[in-house]
Amino acid sequence: MTGMCGGRVVIVTGAGRGLGRAHALAFAAEGAKVIVNDLGVGPDGTGGSAGPAQAVVGEIVAGGGAAVAHTGDVATTGGAASLVAAAVDTFGRLDTLVNNAGFLRDRMLVNLDEDEWDAVMRVHLKGHFLPLKHAAAHWRAEAKAGREPVARIVNTSSGAGLLGSLGQGNYSAAKAGIVGLTLVAAAELARYGVQVNAIAPAARTRMTEQTFAEAMAAPEAGAFDAMDPANVSPLVVWLGSAGCEGVSGRVFEAEAGRITVMEGWRPGPTVDKGARWTPSEAGGAVRKLLTDAQAPHPVYGVG
Repeated sequence: MTGMCGGRVVIVTGAGRGLGRAHALAFAAEGAKVIVNDLGVGPDGTGGSAGPAQAVVGEIVAGGGAAVAHTGDVATTGGAASLVAAAVDTFGRLDTLVNNAGFLRDRMLVNLDEDEWDAVMRVHLKGHFLPLKHAAAHWRAEAKAGREPVARIVNTSSGAGLLGSLGQGNYSAAKAGIVGLTLVAAAELARYGVQVNAIAPAARTRMTEQTFAEAMAAPEAGAFDAMDPANVSPLVVWLGSAGCEGVSGRVFEAEAGRITVMEGWRPGPTVDKGARWTPSEAGGAVRKLLTDAQAPHPVYGVG
């Protein structure tokens, strides 16, 4: 290891298992002090236990690193505020926030209940916004005091948020919202020394093992495990380090050994009549524009 994050203090939410655990361990291996946040809930968000967060802290400490557990709910103002306070009170600073916490309540849209919609929006979208808000307020205060941070935020979107996924309307909408939040935060927080990026990872986790059971199966002994969550973490560690200076407002797909810069909405073919269209004219214009436009990628689960 290079010690890329030596001296940095890093928060990882949802770090008790899966991707979050892999990120926390990878940051610690590069010299960071880590706040391991996890509620210890089930894949559907029910239950709760301090065990998963404490177990990851134990792994980091056993390896010679420094870490503390935080088991507050980051989708509440109090939980998000106490998370930032845990970093500052314990280690004297905060340098990086990795928003990763989440769970699933999958249903086809006609079967999706309002509370299942609200629960997924809450944990993914609100659970990104509130830690980001409180971390940003801390860094703004630091910058105004003449101590401009070299701060980083890494948000967690998904291919479902970029392309859509059948049976995951709530999750897809929340993850698309995280991309929008990332772009706005990158623009607003740059003046305070904060860079904000997002990843769309693919890996074997509790959230994906049922949906993609065959693709997520562990490989034979000795073979490259393409779906190991640890494959995603090197990119997250780099984006959370001082070494990524100048990279902000970007979204990256990360899967196995592949990293892709995602290029989102941008103007395509266009036509301007210079006056108001009739409905028939507008339809004809759209038909012509679509013949010149790139076809969209299919929604996950279609065909």
